[in-house]
Amino acid sequence: MTGGAGFIGSNIVQLLLEKNHQVVVLDNLSSGYRSNLAPFPDILFIQGDIRDQDALASAVEGVDVVFHLAASVGNKRSIDHPIEDAEINVIGTLRLLEAMRRAGIPKIVNTSSAGIFGELKTLPIAENHPIDPDSPYGVSKLAAEKDALAYSKLYGIEVVSLRYFNVYGVNQRFDAYGNVIPIFAHRMLHGETVTVFGDGEQTRDFVNVRDVASANYCAAITKGVGGVYNIASGTSISINGLIELMQDVSGIQPTVDYGPPRAGDVRHSLADISAARAAFGYQPTVELRAGLDEYMKWFAEEAKRS
Repeated sequence: MTGGAGFIGSNIVQLLLEKNHQVVVLDNLSSGYRSNLAPFPDILFIQGDIRDQDALASAVEGVDVVFHLAASVGNKRSIDHPIEDAEINVIGTLRLLEAMRRAGIPKIVNTSSAGIFGELKTLPIAENHPIDPDSPYGVSKLAAEKDALAYSKLYGIEVVSLRYFNVYGVNQRFDAYGNVIPIFAHRMLHGETVTVFGDGEQTRDFVNVRDVASANYCAAITKGVGGVYNIASGTSISINGLIELMQDVSGIQPTVDYGPPRAGDVRHSLADISAARAAFGYQPTVELRAGLDEYMKWFAEEAKRS
């Protein structure tokens, strides 16, 4: 697994171990945390970069399925650092695919993003929605998708690309470039003003990381599955509604400030998840209120430790 020390990757590691699988993790710890893997002493951890051919060769040796999560993530980060974004997301993915080809690895579950769609034309968003990314991040994730599918056609590697929407949950730490939920949690717990870009009526489809881990596992063990699939909750909430919900579960009433809309952000987002359900039995089970309650408690405890 690439990026296994990260937020989503570490949750997949936990699920794989619960299912009695052996796990190899490759991570350069640029955004992942060794502490995320501390509860799992039985894994093989390789500290290395997705762009390092030798590290990749060691990581894929003898594995049955690759979970590819190493990435430079986020629209804003890619706008600020477009070259790094492409080097990691495009060249890094190609180097991984080449390592898999050389080692004869038969399957990859690739991490993609709803960022490939750009401004949305219709809701809910099905996999065949027009693709017109608004940021270098969306472009690089689309390129990685296409490269993986090309390797599937050329070399017979079974490829499943999962297009994540807004993932949140345990092990997701604050990052100014990251998801809105940890940013809001950080500011609320530190008594800082919560900044909303736009009027707050923009909507997002938030999916808990435990459901994302389940999607990865189901995609990996289901034979004959290939192509691209949306992974989300299939529900949406406004940013204003999200703030109210976070306030309810935490008991913290934040000051909210509204600013101009941010470049690269879409207005509304809601996924059609029926294809993933039909292909490999994906079914989200974590309701947003319960997931936020769990997350805010974890985040508060993590803040005490750091």
